Amino acid sequence: MLRIALQKSGRLHDDSVALLRDAGIRFGDGTARVLRTVATNFPLEILFLRDDDIPEYVEEGVADVGIVGQNAALEQQKNVLVRESLGFGRCRLCIALPKNAPYDSPADLSGKRIATSYPNILNNWLRTHHIEAEIHTLSGAVEIAPSLGLSDAIFDIVSTGSTLLANGLREVQTVLHSEAVLLEKPGLSDVKQAILERLLFRITANRNARQHRYILLNAPNEKLHDIIALLPGIKSPTVLPLALSGWSSVHSVLPEEVFWDVLEQLKAAGAEGILVTPIERMIM
Repeated sequence: MLRIALQKSGRLHDDSVALLRDAGIRFGDGTARVLRTVATNFPLEILFLRDDDIPEYVEEGVADVGIVGQNAALEQQKNVLVRESLGFGRCRLCIALPKNAPYDSPADLSGKRIATSYPNILNNWLRTHHIEAEIHTLSGAVEIAPSLGLSDAIFDIVSTGSTLLANGLREVQTVLHSEAVLLEKPGLSDVKQAILERLLFRITANRNARQHRYILLNAPNEKLHDIIALLPGIKSPTVLPLALSGWSSVHSVLPEEVFWDVLEQLKAAGAEGILVTPIERMIM
């Protein structure tokens, strides 16, 4: 059985639970008093832990794998592998200053006091840019530090930026783009590694499905070549003759990032009766 650690609460909890449920794994939710559960249809034991504890628990083998923010994994500096980026929980770690403080380049941070809950990530970035600054480590409420006179700047997670604005701060430098990642303990047994591969297979199939759309359309045969050229598909589009002479049905899969642009081009090229459907699972 593979043991996985998830956040028991916090911004990644719901998406982490949904990730496993979308992979067809059935289990009970964690609560303040239920911190461990076992899947009923997959060899998986789930631990619900504090976010900051997950990298250490994976390193020590209490859990075989764990889902945390990349920022937490980098800050903890544990002996773990980042096995997979999971595509949710995106945020950025930024340096912010009071809104009227001048800033033109990282050099302007020299000699500043910077409050943060991520001293290791910040220290590495400062060293890379040859900046001498004082790091003031706080466990929470970093945004209020400048107004209390504890620091000249802050380094913290930013999602929308609304918290910065509410505290009279402005974002001046992005240091790290982060998202949820799957950590793995090095040296898993062959049995556990095989279970992990099965889990990743399911997760990847779901992620591929979310990032693509299935498209069906009718095309006049004289314009078929131009329409097919717009549809990459997984290998190539599927083309089937319609009962109506001179027409074909074209089936393909489009990546989400080009979907709307290609739809417009297909319409202009003569495609008709365009039908778009979501994909439940997609095996590449």
